[in-house]
Amino acid sequence: MHQYLALCQRIIDQGVWVENQRTGKKCLTVINADLHYDVAGNKFPIVTTRKSYWRAAIAELLGYLRGYDNAADFRKLGTKSWDANANQNLDWLHNPARKGEDDMGRVYGVQGRAWRKPDGGSLDQLQKIVKNLSRGIDDRGEILTFYNPGEFELGCLRPCMHSHTFSILGDTLYLSSYQRSCDVPLGLNFNQIQVFTLLALVAQICDLSPGLAYHKIVNAHIYEDQVDLMRTVQLQRDPFEPPTLTINPEIKSLEDVETWVTLDDFQVEGYRHHEAIAYPFAV
Repeated sequence: MHQYLALCQRIIDQGVWVENQRTGKKCLTVINADLHYDVAGNKFPIVTTRKSYWRAAIAELLGYLRGYDNAADFRKLGTKSWDANANQNLDWLHNPARKGEDDMGRVYGVQGRAWRKPDGGSLDQLQKIVKNLSRGIDDRGEILTFYNPGEFELGCLRPCMHSHTFSILGDTLYLSSYQRSCDVPLGLNFNQIQVFTLLALVAQICDLSPGLAYHKIVNAHIYEDQVDLMRTVQLQRDPFEPPTLTINPEIKSLEDVETWVTLDDFQVEGYRHHEAIAYPFAV
């Protein structure tokens, strides 16, 4: 929580105004932020200076891990986070690759579970990673990437959190996650929760102990219509102690994640927070 607030204050104090072509809005922007989360100590990195919707964040992560490409499937899991980009992004609405309502195209989990190969086949990156990690193998390339420049035009949004590298030291699993762009007031806490949960979940199904999760952000920004709320409301509040995350111990394989796991298999305990803040969302 203190890392999050420090980044917000840094953007307010040091950020440079940048015009964002996609949204038509200006952003206060800084380059490079390095965060880390204590997964071993189970210090769940959820924002406490406003209400944060952790269930939606984990639902979105489950959709990525299952390779979903449709906003309706994400809604069934428990999140509406893809509704706007699938159905309100004007460039995507006029894209001939769009298959219809709620279609997201080849974004995020589609690339992670079905990366197209030159021979016409597909590569399941996540399956390879879990297979190796379950055997204690770290080939220094246990990388799950959603970033495929050759297919950007086939999706409604380029991935922001684009790559996750898993590493083993002894029987401890570490994660290094990379993000090209981050809407700090709205998106960052989703991303923090997902990085933490991804390491905890993969460590569990691979029978490893979770260590630290490292989170690098390249372009961290606050949109112009979010700045006043951040400066005068959220940054004036005192944070609470972090809660803990409990994952159903019966989740023991990637197949479990793909087939029967729901939000009921995740519990956040001891979450104290201030009132919600209605930050504007940029499509």
